[in-house]
Formats: sequence, C-alpha cells, structure tokens
Amino acid sequence: MTQETQCNSLAELLAPYAREANRLLEQWLVEPASPAALAEAMRYCALDGGKRLRPSLVLLTGEAFGDKANELAARAAVAVELVHCYSLVHDDLPAMDDDKLRRGRPTAHVKFGQAMAILAGDALLTRAFAVLGEAGGEQAAALVAELAHAAGPAGMVAGQVADMDLCEVPGGVEGLRYIHLNKTAALIRAAVRMGAMAAGADKPALDAVGRYGRALGLAFQLVDDLLDVTGSAEQIGKTPGKDLAAGKRTYVEHLGLDRARALADELTGEAAAAADALGPRGGKLRRLAELLGQRSH
Repeated sequence: MTQETQCNSLAELLAPYAREANRLLEQWLVEPASPAALAEAMRYCALDGGKRLRPSLVLLTGEAFGDKANELAARAAVAVELVHCYSLVHDDLPAMDDDKLRRGRPTAHVKFGQAMAILAGDALLTRAFAVLGEAGGEQAAALVAELAHAAGPAGMVAGQVADMDLCEVPGGVEGLRYIHLNKTAALIRAAVRMGAMAAGADKPALDAVGRYGRALGLAFQLVDDLLDVTGSAEQIGKTPGKDLAAGKRTYVEHLGLDRARALADELTGEAAAAADALGPRGGKLRRLAELLGQRSH
C-alpha cells in the first residue's frame, strides 16, 4: 500500500488538492471588470471554506490518469467548484432552504442581502463555463457539456426541484434515491469523469469512474443525512436538524439510523469496488471513499 493510500484522515488526503483548488480559484474566480461589490460577494461565497471535495476529485482523478500539470483538469476543477458554490448560495435563500449558516459563517443572503446573493450565485455559475470554455478545443467543449448536463435540468437542478417538492417524485427510498442521484451525486460523478476526461482516459476507465462517482455521491449524501441528526453546528458548519424541521425527506426518516448507516456502508463498498476496477491508479479514490464514509463533519 502506498503512502498516499495510508492516509488516516479525509483532511490529510484532500489537503494538497484542496490547497491547489484554492490557488486556482484565486486565479480564475473573478474577472477584472467585475464590480467590486459583486467580486466581494463572489469571493465570500467561493473562498475560505469547505472541504473542496469536488475540485479535489477532479484533480486527483486527473493525476491518476495523467499528471499534476494538466491545465484542462485545473480549469475543470475550478468550474466544478464554482457550480457547487453557486448551488449552495441559492439553496440557502429564503425561497429555498432558508438557512442562516453555511461553512460556519452567515449565509450569503444574510451577509449581503437576497438580491446580491442571487446575483453572486448567477455570476459563479456563468463564470464556471467561461473558465472551461476559455481553454478552447474539443476536449474543453466536451467538459462544458459534461458539467452542464450534470448541473442542469436533467441533473442537479432536477434534484433540487424534486427536493423542494415542486414535481412528482416516488415515495420512500426510491424517491430519495432520485433526488440525491441528481442533487448530489450528479456533480460528484461529473467531477471524477471530468478529471479523467481531461487526462484522456478511455471509455472503460470513464465508465468505472462514473460508477465510482455515482456510488460515492449517494454515500456522501447518506452520511450528510446521518450527520444532520447526530452532528452539531460546530462539527458540520451548518444548522443541524434543519432538514427534519423543514419536513425534508431523508434516509434517516425512512430507514432509521442503523439501516441508513448500513446503506451508507454498502454504497461506500460499491465506490471502492469501482475504484479497484481501475487497478493501481484507483488507490487514492478507494481510500477517499473509505474516509468519506467515516467522516464526522
């Protein structure tokens, strides 16, 4: 087992990728012509917080299939994180989840007002596709399409609509699976696929990382549901019990704590098996899945 796959904590494994993601975000986040007030809000929403899981997945997967100096993977990492940050800003709005705390700080609409929060989210979303598109070429176009599909009306936004009970969704665990396959897993799956695509991975490898990302995203959401019940605001960086208070459907509500924990373990095993299918290059991905399944925040 390599030194990298012996990491004992999620923070240890993600640290070098998170640092690089922060550096890249600083480089590409704001266009020089942006109004100062908007730039401040964008920086508040995108910098100084979060695990940087999604951009780390892009960079880690790109490294597994190529090298650390891949500019296309770097741009993809920034784009994925900007889309993720925009989604959090809009999720927290009074018309959506109406949350006051994100990453241990006041949410964007609390800090800047609703109008600026909406516009900052819009700016983060559109900036993501500019960062990718500016690379030019067929690979960049394919990455734009991958991200747009994962984040759009057949992906993350579909999951958000279902989560807000704005469309018909099957009851029970089947409906929850639909919500979280789209709202959470779609972007995580896109992150690993985009890292592999940027490095020129072949179709069998893309299929394997896609299976990995799908299972990892569902496991990640399940653990989130567990932490919403068992964690504190200091641990999870947002208001605990919020989903239950808002009447949101969760795995814990439908399955109970023990069965939800068992399902999270099962999905973590699926992700690990998909990583194993990649051979030695899947070592870090497997360890990441294991550590995500054990996280306490």
